Amino acid sequence: MQKKIYTGKGVGVAILDTGIYPHVDFSGRITGFKDFVGKRKTPYDDNGHGTHVAGILGGDGTASAGRYQGAAPGCELIGLKVLDRYGNGRKEDVLKAFRWILEEKDRYGIRIVNISVGTTCHSRLDHNTLIEGVEEVWDQGLVVVAAAGNQGPEPGSVTAPGSSRKVITVGSSDLLGGRQGISGRGPTLDCVCKPDLVAPGNHITSCAPPYARSSQPYTVKSGTSMSTPFISGAIALMLEKEPDLTNVEIKMMLKESARDMGLPHNQQGWGRFDFQKFMSL
Repeated sequence: MQKKIYTGKGVGVAILDTGIYPHVDFSGRITGFKDFVGKRKTPYDDNGHGTHVAGILGGDGTASAGRYQGAAPGCELIGLKVLDRYGNGRKEDVLKAFRWILEEKDRYGIRIVNISVGTTCHSRLDHNTLIEGVEEVWDQGLVVVAAAGNQGPEPGSVTAPGSSRKVITVGSSDLLGGRQGISGRGPTLDCVCKPDLVAPGNHITSCAPPYARSSQPYTVKSGTSMSTPFISGAIALMLEKEPDLTNVEIKMMLKESARDMGLPHNQQGWGRFDFQKFMSL
């Protein structure tokens, strides 16, 4: 019997970021787009960050003959632009995106929300508002995966909404120590141990718009933003394989798949993500 190859096909992933460019590696799989910044109707990315994240998550490697393929090359991508060309955004637009997801999740088949976006809120009220918004998305059954942020290595440097107790918060396994130890660390303002797990995020090659620094189809970026979509892509593969899994069950499976790196929990979470172990559960 031929072994089934999982691609994440049909699993919808909403990506909150700087937008998404219709790169050849997405091969018509951008099934939804909403621009909360410029109000444009068609997919675009005037920064490049969102396209890079989308490539790690679901690029099929067409422009590189398969060399730079994302974790779930068959998933459907829904781009939500909440950051401008400089990578800056407003809390209000992120909250609007959360509400849009809840209203449109059935229409677009959204099962996963990837948030490679974070902020160190200036007030406790702003922090609580973001956390309440993202937890409402989680409570509606969606798998929310958020970056721990790049404000480390000091304790308490995990950014919101990744500081939510409920969502799956991802740090970078190769950005934990030394000069490059920028991966956000817990505990959070609410004394929650974070991140939940870590994955590679340093010098990751992925998709780029043609106007992002060069005309090349790929570029290199580093940060917890790059670690997060790898986890989201793995979850898309798992939900294709086992579509009835809940977000809580997925989170527990990620815990079971993590390999202890021997570091404090507020630095590594449960440990480094093991893709093969996760897919075998």
